[in-house]
Amino acid sequence: MKYQILGEPMPVVQCTLASGERMITERGSMCWMSPNMKMETNAGGGLGRAFGRMFSGESMFQNVYTAQGGEGQIAFAASFPGSIRAVEISPGHEVVVQKSGFLASEAGVELSVFFQKSAGAGFFGGEGFIMQKLSGHGIAFVEIDGHVVCYELASRQQIVVDTGYLAMCDITCSIDIQSVKGIKNALFGGEGLFNTIVTGPGRVWLQTMPASGLAAALLPFIPHSSN
Repeated sequence: MKYQILGEPMPVVQCTLASGERMITERGSMCWMSPNMKMETNAGGGLGRAFGRMFSGESMFQNVYTAQGGEGQIAFAASFPGSIRAVEISPGHEVVVQKSGFLASEAGVELSVFFQKSAGAGFFGGEGFIMQKLSGHGIAFVEIDGHVVCYELASRQQIVVDTGYLAMCDITCSIDIQSVKGIKNALFGGEGLFNTIVTGPGRVWLQTMPASGLAAALLPFIPHSSN
């Protein structure tokens, strides 16, 4: 499989497949393809995994696209202004991504729900609690909201992230939730009550404009009906 990422800030990844090669996506992100691409829809590993994907923000079903009778082409578009990143997945090099961050991948990549072990993360983590784990083998394409900034954390090195700005991290990182210190800071600081703490070792990808943040910024300017 060959690919090219085009068109930021409204990106699309255009993939060229050899005959018999397959790609998967969890939702309607396919935007164009050559006539010899065959689509099949299935539960992608059974009902257990299907319900797990639905719980993590994806569809229960997978669309599988296969090039038939020669080279085929297919393109997948991001659903929000930002970036598409290609990530090489292999045993020992899995990643955890935000809900709905998975765009498409080669057929050898497996998508499953990922829960943080911390009880604090469970109650207060928002986007940081229920995430998606990408494992198996192959190239996966992840969409990130806004601009992306990547950090390489050493062992036990930490970074504090506002909820919603964590796009993706290596499986070797741990994620926890920490309350904002000080009552005045928590109530009047405008940054929310909790922050996400990511601890290395591993890579961390942060996004500058999560969809939830943009929605909150636009809300005061949306006209409301008086009825």
